[in-house]
Amino acid sequence: MARFLICTHPITGHVNPAIEIVRKLVERGHEVRVYTGQKFKAKVEAAGVTFQPMVKAYDYDDSDYDKAFPGRAALKGINQIKFDFTEVFVRRAPEQVADLRAIFQTWTPDVVLCDPAFAGARFLYELGEIEAFAVFNISVLGLPSKDVPPFGLGLLPDYSPIGMLKNKALAFMASNVVFKEVNAALKEERAKFGLKPEPFSPVYSDMLYLQPSVPAIEYPRTDLIPSAHFIGALIPQFKGEFEPPVWWDEVTGATKPVVLVTQGTVATNAEELILPALQALAHEDVLVVATTGGKALAGPVPANARVAPFIPFNRLMPHVRVMVTNGGYGGVTIALANGVPVVCGGTTEDKPEVGNRVAYAGVGINLKTNTPLPEQIRAAVKQVLDDSTFRDKAKRLQAEYARHDGPTEAAVLLEKLATTKQPVLNAQPPFATAACAGKATLPA
Repeated sequence: MARFLICTHPITGHVNPAIEIVRKLVERGHEVRVYTGQKFKAKVEAAGVTFQPMVKAYDYDDSDYDKAFPGRAALKGINQIKFDFTEVFVRRAPEQVADLRAIFQTWTPDVVLCDPAFAGARFLYELGEIEAFAVFNISVLGLPSKDVPPFGLGLLPDYSPIGMLKNKALAFMASNVVFKEVNAALKEERAKFGLKPEPFSPVYSDMLYLQPSVPAIEYPRTDLIPSAHFIGALIPQFKGEFEPPVWWDEVTGATKPVVLVTQGTVATNAEELILPALQALAHEDVLVVATTGGKALAGPVPANARVAPFIPFNRLMPHVRVMVTNGGYGGVTIALANGVPVVCGGTTEDKPEVGNRVAYAGVGINLKTNTPLPEQIRAAVKQVLDDSTFRDKAKRLQAEYARHDGPTEAAVLLEKLATTKQPVLNAQPPFATAACAGKATLPA
């Protein structure tokens, strides 16, 4: 039996995939503790493990970032992304270090596993206070690479010689211009612990890095760290009793395409996507199912739409023909793992990067706006429904996801790290596989 400490920000999209790994580790007989926000205490304890509360770290409510972080609401696009990188993630590192050190005084884990925004654990690993360190990603592959544009800029790759030069210039610009303030903040926080400056990037580990997806949804690259493993999806399993809405039979017995409209757990202003989508599809021969996350919708609901606060996606996805979303990584992954093509409309957080992957893989359309017009949504949905290539490619991705068991693969790799305390390296470079053949000619 090994001891594992799982560390996440108090963010639903970070905690949910972690819980799937936690459940599998417990099932395999290990001792697990989870360090995260008080909001998730019941969920952690329901998984059968010890909850470690945030004490020094800022335990904010992820249902209202703008309230939790004053000044954020006035920012849009890349400026909001820079704010999040700095205030939500980088500035939290010293607080995380203090809390983890307090835990280590009475309990020593064999492995510390954290999300890719949890810089405090990375600091302690560099300081030699964590022996075996792993990271589980919660979004698209955002690690720096000479082959693709820097993460956060929302740019598609260009593998031509000119594209390679452009990547180099973009990397310089991202570090020294676009994310200059983020790098300054990171330098300042690292200096508090005697650590040398490093350019900002998602937290990674050269011992073990778990990517919860498949290569075919990612940009090929020649310089992926050898500790990176594609493990398939970490899809939250709904454990409660599902009480279907009164109109559920209309979904399961639908003779017309079912279109799911959802905005995930962070950017939940219905005026940005849900309401325009309902308007866009009001006169189309489809059944629209909108999930609101519990917030009431302003205005009438069209006759062909059904609205619910929440429906377990594992129950809903088998009946869906296309999902309209603002590009939350978790929802998009669930859709693609079920062979459902996607229409994305989102420009906050990691959503531009997610939308670009959808378009790059040919499994949907990226509207490239946070506030799409009804006519844009209508045209995109009709295109996806009418052009079978979107669904065909989504089905191929579904087959690739089906070859994996994400929680089990994660647990096996973590067990190896706990036993050996040595880097767990990937013997098969993922972008040399047939799954990525034909997508790009990788540079030599």
